[in-house]
Amino acid sequence: MRGKGDNRARHEEIVHIQAGQCGNQIGTKFWEVISDEHGIDPAGGYVGDSRINVYYNESSSQKYVPRAALVDLEPGTMDSVRSGPFGQLFRPDNFIFVTGLQHPPLRLAIFLYF
Repeated sequence: MRGKGDNRARHEEIVHIQAGQCGNQIGTKFWEVISDEHGIDPAGGYVGDSRINVYYNESSSQKYVPRAALVDLEPGTMDSVRSGPFGQLFRPDNFIFVTGLQHPPLRLAIFLYF
């Protein structure tokens, strides 16, 4: 805990994790709204004047990428995110696709573990 007069810099950063079909659909809408509010265009360009380092990392190509992990067991949801209006906003390593889990109880166990 910081005391009064403590001048150390505070790092306020958010890591957003969205999982499954519903989580990815809601999460994608979240990034559309946050991007609009903070002046980030669908390709990751900064066109605003607000503080954006809370939600985004700046890439070497001057683009802003959400600090997010998108997780799913099926490719369809990830494909719809990639092809959506803000699909270019995410880097390929934002997408985590878990394969080889064909048995539904095993899928549930994996998601409950994480």
